[in-house]
Amino acid sequence: MILDSTILIGVLAIVVLVLTVDIYCLRRKIKKMLRNEKACDICESIATLDADVKKLEGFRNEMESYLKNVEMRLRRSSQATETVRFDAFRGQGAGGGQSFATAFLNQDGDGCVLSSLYSRDRVSVFSKPIAKFESGQVSLSEEEHRAVSLAKAKLAAR
Repeated sequence: MILDSTILIGVLAIVVLVLTVDIYCLRRKIKKMLRNEKACDICESIATLDADVKKLEGFRNEMESYLKNVEMRLRRSSQATETVRFDAFRGQGAGGGQSFATAFLNQDGDGCVLSSLYSRDRVSVFSKPIAKFESGQVSLSEEEHRAVSLAKAKLAAR
């Protein structure tokens, strides 16, 4: 006979050893894939993974809604503030450069301009609405217009 029985037994022993190592490696991979030590089959693991994915989708939807709300609030908030100081009563010595105009604008150019006119005996404060970087109903002084322009430039630089 060409094949001796000892050679055949040796070859079979090697094949059994290789298969045993392969089965051991497959079992380790399956345990890792199942993720749950108590899970006995793939169906339980898939159900667990499906529940986890649904939780993540719910969290994602919640975060998207929250971020949209934050984005809307952020667009309405004041994002550019510029102040221009000036002497309201030039030449009379009554103001001393303590007057100012401050523009508070959001991203759309809406907001207000606060102006303070300072003199030795009193301080007057005025507020004018701004829409789309313009004051529609009330005219702006040169200093107020400059404060709005500076705030607009600050927004454009972003």
